[in-house]
Amino acid sequence: MTEDSVPASEALIRERPLVSPRRLILPLALAQFICSFAGSNMNVMINDISEDLDTTVKGVQTVITLFLLIMAILMIPCSKLTDRWGRKRCFIAGLTLYGIGALLSALSPGLGVLILGNSVLEGVGTALLIPPVYILATLWFSDLTSRAWAFGVISGLGGIGAAAGPLIGGVITTGISWRAAFVFQALVVTTIILLSRRLVDPLPADPTRPFDAAGAVLSGVGMFCVVFGILQAGSNNVLMTVFLVLGAAFLVWFFLYIRSRERAGQEPLLSTALFRNRTTNLALVTQNIQWLLLIGTSFVVSVFLQTVRGYSAIKTGVIFTAATVGLLISSLGAERFAKRRAQKTLIVAGFVITLVGIGLLLGLVRASSSIAAFVPGLFLIGFGLGGMLTPSVNVVQSSFPEELQGEISGLSRSVSNLGSSFGTAIAGTILVSVVATGNRAYAWAMVSLAVFGLIGLGAALLLPANPERQGTDPVNS
Repeated sequence: MTEDSVPASEALIRERPLVSPRRLILPLALAQFICSFAGSNMNVMINDISEDLDTTVKGVQTVITLFLLIMAILMIPCSKLTDRWGRKRCFIAGLTLYGIGALLSALSPGLGVLILGNSVLEGVGTALLIPPVYILATLWFSDLTSRAWAFGVISGLGGIGAAAGPLIGGVITTGISWRAAFVFQALVVTTIILLSRRLVDPLPADPTRPFDAAGAVLSGVGMFCVVFGILQAGSNNVLMTVFLVLGAAFLVWFFLYIRSRERAGQEPLLSTALFRNRTTNLALVTQNIQWLLLIGTSFVVSVFLQTVRGYSAIKTGVIFTAATVGLLISSLGAERFAKRRAQKTLIVAGFVITLVGIGLLLGLVRASSSIAAFVPGLFLIGFGLGGMLTPSVNVVQSSFPEELQGEISGLSRSVSNLGSSFGTAIAGTILVSVVATGNRAYAWAMVSLAVFGLIGLGAALLLPANPERQGTDPVNS
């Protein structure tokens, strides 16, 4: 949406940053970095945390999955609160809550306190601070190319955080303690808060904006049941089936509820218009699977290296440097790629490269016990994912006018975090449930990720050749 398309009354109340938005993008990008880092850095601490807190791999997997799940559950409601409370206020509040959770996690005497600090407080804080990141970037950058640059920096650092999480976490865990990794997060959050003092919210908060609490409960319960059901796979199939059915039922109820609320002239948690945009729906599928592949691969490879190969935290982390380098190279080229290639082309190419990487992880790792066997596959996965994270976000965010940015940002981030949850829950559950079989369990987990990669590729192929030209009408585009 261009500045000319903003209503005159709205343009009068919008505030512009006193400095160039490009100079203000750093705190937003760092915020996405630390949240993504938190979702993957614990993967290399599994043995250390398990021994220190007297728990199991399954217990640590539950902490990681709950963190990602709570983010997904609350992302949509919190995105709506940005309209009521203001984007900058939600951003700072989320960072503060996140920092408190990180410090509490560092002091955890047991698994319960770690769940409270990491899964709950950091999860809620992330859900509050992430929607403003993408809303502010969308409002500050109006044209496709500059927006691609902004999303490239933000998504790129987010992807790097997820890919580099094992390396940084491994270095800190081996050199100091796994608890120091949470202190590191708190220090980064404090830095972000200091850098955010000059941020300007382009649109004023509207305290009178209605909030759909019932819709938030229905959507949250539905998503929780689905992911919790997946976590029961292999251990309690009856419970798994019950929760999956309950989750599907609540999500259907949620959709019917928001539709009836709209028809009654009331504002729902999400506008059903968001679901009538075919281009956006397909792009959301690609977003979900991108993060499923990134976090799923990180968890599977990390657990395999530590529990089957017996690698230390730092040795495991060093292996992931290949993925970090690949993701960094492609993310930094996001703006240049957007000028030369259509968004669809970048997303399709990203999935193809990522699938080749998964294939190499399957073939080379089974054929060789050398550390070098992991490098080509992880590099290609990082490079492929880094190249398509930005265009997927750009397609979704650019498909709607400014008045729907809060809703679509929340939906977009929720879908991405659900993908992260699915990656840990699905591939991780396959690996953990049969971890004693070593290479065979690893192979099955990677095959499951490849299947999802093919689904993502199929969705990407169905995207229009030029999604950015579909217009901003969410119903007819």
